[in-house]
Amino acid sequence: MRDCYCTVNLDQEEVFRTKIVEKSLCPFYGEDFYCEIPRSFRHLSFYIFDRDVFRRDSIIGKVAIRKEDLQKYHNRDTWFQLQHVDADSEVQGKVHLELRLSEVITDSGVVCHKLATRILECQGLPIVNGQCDPYATVTLAGPCRSEAKKTKVKKKTNNPQFDEVFYFEVTRPCSYNRKSHFDFEDEDVDKLEIRVDLWNASNLKFGDEFLGELRVPLKVLRQSSPHEAWYFLQPRDNGSKSLKPEDLGSLRLNVVYTEDHVFSSDYYSPLRDLLLRSADVEPVSASAAHILGEVCREKQEAAVPLVRLFLHYGRVVPFISAIASAEVRRTQDPNTIFRGNSLTSKCIDETMKLAGMHYLHVTLKPTIEEICQSHKSCEIDPVRLKDGESLESNTENLRQYVDRIFSVITKSGVSCPTVMCDIFFSLREAAAKRFQDDLDVRYTAVSSFIFLRFFAPAILSPNLFQLTPHHTDPQTSRTLTLVSKTIQTLGSLSKSKSASFKESYMAAFYEFFNEQKYADAVKNFLDLISSSGRRDPKSVQQPILLKEGFMIKRAQGRKRFGMKNFKKRWFRLTNHEFTYQKSKGDPPLYGIPIENILAVEPLEEESFKMKNMFQVIQPERALYIQANNCVEAKAWIDILTKVSQCNQKRLAVYHPSAYLNGHWLCCRASSDTAAGCSPCTSGLPANIQLDIDGDRETERIYSLFSSYMSKLEKMQEACGSRSVYDGPEREEYSTFIIDDPQETYKTLKQVIAGVVALEQEHAQYKRDKFKKTKYGSQEHPIGDKSFQSYIGQQSETPAHSM
Repeated sequence: MRDCYCTVNLDQEEVFRTKIVEKSLCPFYGEDFYCEIPRSFRHLSFYIFDRDVFRRDSIIGKVAIRKEDLQKYHNRDTWFQLQHVDADSEVQGKVHLELRLSEVITDSGVVCHKLATRILECQGLPIVNGQCDPYATVTLAGPCRSEAKKTKVKKKTNNPQFDEVFYFEVTRPCSYNRKSHFDFEDEDVDKLEIRVDLWNASNLKFGDEFLGELRVPLKVLRQSSPHEAWYFLQPRDNGSKSLKPEDLGSLRLNVVYTEDHVFSSDYYSPLRDLLLRSADVEPVSASAAHILGEVCREKQEAAVPLVRLFLHYGRVVPFISAIASAEVRRTQDPNTIFRGNSLTSKCIDETMKLAGMHYLHVTLKPTIEEICQSHKSCEIDPVRLKDGESLESNTENLRQYVDRIFSVITKSGVSCPTVMCDIFFSLREAAAKRFQDDLDVRYTAVSSFIFLRFFAPAILSPNLFQLTPHHTDPQTSRTLTLVSKTIQTLGSLSKSKSASFKESYMAAFYEFFNEQKYADAVKNFLDLISSSGRRDPKSVQQPILLKEGFMIKRAQGRKRFGMKNFKKRWFRLTNHEFTYQKSKGDPPLYGIPIENILAVEPLEEESFKMKNMFQVIQPERALYIQANNCVEAKAWIDILTKVSQCNQKRLAVYHPSAYLNGHWLCCRASSDTAAGCSPCTSGLPANIQLDIDGDRETERIYSLFSSYMSKLEKMQEACGSRSVYDGPEREEYSTFIIDDPQETYKTLKQVIAGVVALEQEHAQYKRDKFKKTKYGSQEHPIGDKSFQSYIGQQSETPAHSM
């Protein structure tokens, strides 16, 4: 049996690690990891490790998916065979190389050819065991010769600048009366190749580690001398016996990879304006946003970019009010209000996820953490009881948990985000107006979202809402299921509570909560979160924990004679201050109030020869911090920038490098108080509605319209058919909601025109880029498979963006 965990890597940089599943050969992880990718990469890799208490954990195998193949597996559960991992196959990075062949006349008057090989630089080499001290060997190899030379070792960098030239004699000296300047002996040069191997100079006794190689046949000099290009490093072909893939097992993954090619804002104006007018269109079913919901296969597909776009422009409340009112008008029975998977319910779900995440954390996280840590048994099904467990004490445990969670939820109304309250207000008004005889409908319209679609799912699967880092163990999971069921029923305010449970033991348990005080508490809570003109949100100022974790920081020089060394510290960011302490739970060693953060910017690697560093700039000094990987660094920079965005004294310029040895490394200014030399990145604004790239969301909506173009055309036909023909409708048209055929047709025409215009822009951009791009450039080194497949695509007609 093995204790295994899995890591997610961009090339070889680890960005996520699952929990360890102990004593299993078929571990189930069930973990979700989402990130924006902050840099270019060649492979998305997954490594399976076997934990070893006494030695370094051993790698069992890996799955590496090339970037250009990610689209093949997009959003599909797939089993991948694990591949064998050895040092010779683990490579990343690229090399800049120049080859030049020249004739040299020796002292005796004989002509011979010399090959000059110049290694300029490398980029993105892997870091081995926390360090990278690279050097290169250059070998001229042929059928009957092998001659090797070596560069100097470059210390502590994975982007070494070598700029060294090596000379090799290529042809045998021969007489000078040759016809041509470059008529060297064919068989000789054609069979020769230059091989460049990169190594990490290791001070361990095991020898240096192989980082990758490249082979260039000298034939390339026939087309052009000199030949200068970037190359991707390749694995070593060591002819070892490959292991059968089924020896190692397989891994099930579902990868969702999206890549948006986004133009500047002005390109999107026509489509964006059409979408943002949706809330004002009468009837709303004729608006562009509603049409998107009609043509998408899944309503969720349409809801995600629409909500983000409307949040960004502050239009989400009017839009959701409009589509909710239309849906309420179509609803016949007050008991089924907002129960379907309509565009309205998906949009409200998405808004609650974006705007309500902090609210959810503040409300539920402490209690959920306690349930996970205390491991009290709460099983109340007599059939599932384990030996020695008592039904009474389990029931009591469960009752206490339900009471605690019910209490924190019903007392949290004052913290509910304004945007959610405004939406709930409009739902309540629309429902009360439509079903005037039903006095409870104003509550059920709101509770069907806040309880059924917000709190209950978060209690059931806390890892999906970042309330727990990993998914919970089976016993805790069962406890949370029972709590979630009870809370859902308490919140739904249905008339016959006990009858709403299929299981008799749940109905019996629910008797504890049949008192009027529970129903009253729910109604008071729902009244508070759905009343208009509520309190000013600034008055709620309890600290909200936004992010925490270990990072490495450099001493700031607050003490006059203190050492400026690097130490690992536990960092915590709340909406009040940014602090660090020795380890989690210790008292803070140092804190920066949010209003003292003047800028948060990346720090150039050259400063301390360390990757993934950033700086938090304060009035007196800067705090230099190293995150664990590129994804973590981006996440910290983004959230620190967001919370400090409204500070009065934010800087406009900063120093991208550190102040060392009496000057700034970037601009060489000697005063440590010298003004910055680079403009600050604008970062993300502080409020939720702007923490979104509006152009990217419009591009995503364009892609959806583009991929469902045939449905848009069908909908146009349906509008035409409805406005001229009053009889029974063709079945394929009846799926669309069309209240006003003429208005809908008008909008469809504008949508299609906007999509076609953007399609042409994308095609033109690709053609222009294709003309300018050179294979072997720094952006597309030789060996770049994605570029080769891109060349293949250019021969077909380009239509959609990915």
